Amino acid sequence: MSTENEGTAVPADPTAPSAPPTPPTPPVPPAPAVDASEQAAVPQSAPGPSPRPEPATAPLPVTPPAEAPPHGPAAAYTQAPAGAPAHASSGAAGGWPPPPPNVPAWGAAAPASPAAPRKRTGGLVAAVLAAALVAGGVGGGIGYWAAERGDGGSSSTTVSAGDSPASFKRDPGTVAAVANKALPSVVTIQAKSGGAQGEEEGEGGTGTGFVYDKEGHILTNNHVVASAAEGGTLSATFSNGKTYDAEVVGRAEGYDVAVVKLKEAPEGLTPLPLGNSDSVAVGDSTIAIGAPFGLSNTVTTGIISAKNRPVASGDGSSGKNSYMSALQTDASINPGNSGGPLLDASGAVIGINSAIQSTGSGFGQSQAGSIGLGFAIPVNQAKNVAEQLIKTGKPVYPVIGATVNMTDKGEGATIAEQGAGGTPSVTPNGPAAKAGLKAGDVITGFGDRQIDSGPTLISEIWTHKPGDAIKLTYERDGKTTTTTVTLGERTGDN
Repeated sequence: MSTENEGTAVPADPTAPSAPPTPPTPPVPPAPAVDASEQAAVPQSAPGPSPRPEPATAPLPVTPPAEAPPHGPAAAYTQAPAGAPAHASSGAAGGWPPPPPNVPAWGAAAPASPAAPRKRTGGLVAAVLAAALVAGGVGGGIGYWAAERGDGGSSSTTVSAGDSPASFKRDPGTVAAVANKALPSVVTIQAKSGGAQGEEEGEGGTGTGFVYDKEGHILTNNHVVASAAEGGTLSATFSNGKTYDAEVVGRAEGYDVAVVKLKEAPEGLTPLPLGNSDSVAVGDSTIAIGAPFGLSNTVTTGIISAKNRPVASGDGSSGKNSYMSALQTDASINPGNSGGPLLDASGAVIGINSAIQSTGSGFGQSQAGSIGLGFAIPVNQAKNVAEQLIKTGKPVYPVIGATVNMTDKGEGATIAEQGAGGTPSVTPNGPAAKAGLKAGDVITGFGDRQIDSGPTLISEIWTHKPGDAIKLTYERDGKTTTTTVTLGERTGDN
């Protein structure tokens, strides 16, 4: 998988709807008499922000003045209640339109309204409407005031920030706790290929790795560092922002595993604990940490979706594939997550994130994002490979000593008629030959795993070690036979 960076930003929408104007109110019959105490009551509103003003939903009585102006809506002719003060800008007593009623200052007590004659009820209702419209214009302030001054003087149920808990502790085992502990041991790797003599360094990519031991060894994918392996440069950046130069110790193309070492490793490195990938169960929680599209220290979560998933993936440049019997997870994994740890709920590493399924081009080098199909190298296998690379700098592969067809699928792994360059497909005196296998045999079972193709067979073989004796099932001339093969070994990728 490649690890180029990309990203987009989505602008926020600044627009917001506004309230429509209130339509004119038609005349209606007078409303029934209202007690003076009810006239002075202020309706309650729920605590919190006030909504936008709404149009009146009930028609109000209208009393035309002695001399109606020639123009204007009917609502403008409503008579002011007795005792209402004249507006400051009014030219004469009873100036038109009448001034709005006084609104209590923020937090002030509501003034009592004087009792009004029954015949002036319509005017008082109009005054209440005017007060409601003013309250709507003031907005949240009046809404809060009404909640504070409701029936019975009950206090607001609004919770202020000061009422929040003074401290918050995350229990061990939560995603936040696991991530917080693991992040200081995860690094973002920058790899740049070596340029030709006299030229600048070539292009590179971004991947992830994690601290393997206190000596400064970092475990990652081969395809993350392959571009820098021959004369290029490597650097590792920790979550605290500190960057260290690194160099390749060893890499295994077939396993897609590599070990790099910090040139000047800081003191106090904390290796991530390694779990047991053989004991992982489908449905177990997973946590992935990496740098998808260059976004360092990204944490995603999911579950184990499947185990022993045969996966073949390439680095996009060498034309050589790696094979794994992978852990499948739906945790979001993207280019740049490669080489990062896949953790269980306890924070132990159970795999190395290595490949994703793309809707565009299948396994490999698509820059498409995660579709919930990510694959990790089981940590038990990765640990064995890492120890080999640290000790000798070269990988060691278990083999059966036979060349199988890598294109057919569904019928098993068929032993080819010829090997590479016209060599025998079954190595003379090799493991397969000693087990009685011949060209044309179709291997259908390896240990307790069903085999449907050549890549599946190789993925299963590489989960074992040289010297392991494995039960093998094959078909020849329509007959099924079982035998035992003792795995041989091959050193290096060439």
